[in-house]
Order: sequence, then C-alpha cells, then structure tokens
Amino acid sequence: MAERYDCTECKKSLYGQKYILKVEKPYCVECYEDLFSSSCEVCQKLIGCTSKDLSYKDQHWHSDCFLCIKCSRSLVDRPFASKDENPMCIECYSNEYSSKCHECLKTIMPGSKKMEHKGNSWHENCFTCNRCQQPMGTRSFIQKEANNYCLPCYEKQFAMQCVHCKKPITTGGVNYRDQPWHKECFVCIGCKQQLAGQRFTSRDDFAYCLDCFCNLFAKKCAYCTTPISGLGGSKYISFEQRQWHNDCFNCKRCCMSLVGRGFQTSKDDILCPDCVKDF
Repeated sequence: MAERYDCTECKKSLYGQKYILKVEKPYCVECYEDLFSSSCEVCQKLIGCTSKDLSYKDQHWHSDCFLCIKCSRSLVDRPFASKDENPMCIECYSNEYSSKCHECLKTIMPGSKKMEHKGNSWHENCFTCNRCQQPMGTRSFIQKEANNYCLPCYEKQFAMQCVHCKKPITTGGVNYRDQPWHKECFVCIGCKQQLAGQRFTSRDDFAYCLDCFCNLFAKKCAYCTTPISGLGGSKYISFEQRQWHNDCFNCKRCCMSLVGRGFQTSKDDILCPDCVKDF
C-alpha cells in the first residue's frame, strides 16, 4: 500500500496536484497562499505563487502594481525612492523633494554627493572656489560677500600681510601704528615675548615690554635702585639729578614720607626738618 502524501494544513492528498514545500512541509497551493502569501499594497489582492512578489520594507506588490505614485511608470528593475511609504521613481522624487544646487539650480539626485553650507546645497563639482574655480572637496574655505574661496586664493586676494614676516594674516592679528602683525610676530625687541594683550611702550619705533623698557631706559631710584618707569601715570620725585619712587622718598632717620613736605639734604641723604634740627 502506497504511503500517503497530504497537505500539511488541509490534509488533502497531493498526489497528482501542485504543491509547495515550506520548511520541508508540503502545502497545496490554496493553503500555502492563504497562510503565507502577502497582499499587494495597491490592489490588496493576494500575490499568488505563480506571481512575482516585489517587496520593500515589509511592503509587497504585484509586478504590474509596482508603479511610481506620481508618474505611474513601472519601477520593476529600476532604482526608486520612497516617501511616506509610497514608491517613486528617482526623477519624480528628485523633482519633488531633493535639494537644488545653489550654483547650477539643477536637482541634486539622491545618492549623489552634495556639499552643504549655511542652508545651501551644491553638487560636489559645483562647489568651487570663486577665484581659481577648483572644487573645494573637503578643503577648508572662507566665505566673503556670498562667494566662497579656498584658503590660498583668499589669502592672495584679501588677507593683509604681516609687516614683519610678510606672510598673510588669516586669523586674529594685531594692528600697531596702522600696520598689521601676526600676534606671534609682534614681540618685545628685547626679550621676544609676545606683546598682544599686555601693556607695552616704544622707543625709536621699537616695541618693548615694560620690564625691558625700564631695565634699558628708565632712571633708577636713588634709594632702592630699581627702575622708575613713569608709565601709566605713576609718580616719582626728582631733585638735583636724582629720582625716587614716591614710596621711597622718606627721611633717612625717622623714615617719614617727605612727599609734599619740606626737606633738606645731607650728602646723599634726605632729612625732614625735625631730624635736621636734631642732627
């Protein structure tokens, strides 16, 4: 007696009938379609075993139903995009939703490389330097008056040149006596430390930090022998070719400040009137 070969679902004999194996289990065509076939997104009918099932993100279509939602062209074997779960041909999708190139005003097709800056988009080959016309690619650039420039072209056309090293100043910089300097070039002529952001003075057209200027040119206090800068409104006393800091101009004997008071000298010393009487 022959072994039975029945549909796994309805148990009808499959001898002489078309059937389909799924996970090594046989099903008649009707049961297989009821259990496993998907419904078409467009016509809502089952996609039978003898029909081609086109699927995308858990959606399914008959071949004849897989059409662009806008122009109704077939999308079978063609690239397509999806908007709100509706398939569209690339042309319709691009015209409807893709960015337009800021330079040539043509659509930037999906999948193609685009450049973006401040809300505008360009084809890669349209995003070029306004001076040399070479594509920017991933290079740094500077925008000036709505035009984009690669750094070498911007420096040649717009950047000021440092009066010291003669190279372009691209960021920051210092203006001294109406001349531009790099911050790192504007240094004390004596100790070479940068002067940007700190107090300095000049002599014979050379810039000096306060320490160097005082050490080189300032008079020395007759009492403490340190320089008297006289800069920034600081006060000092001068008498017979000698100078004192205000804080150092004191009576030699009693140490009372003589600023604004009468005094007398005794050789290299200065004395208050009271100490002169006792002397």
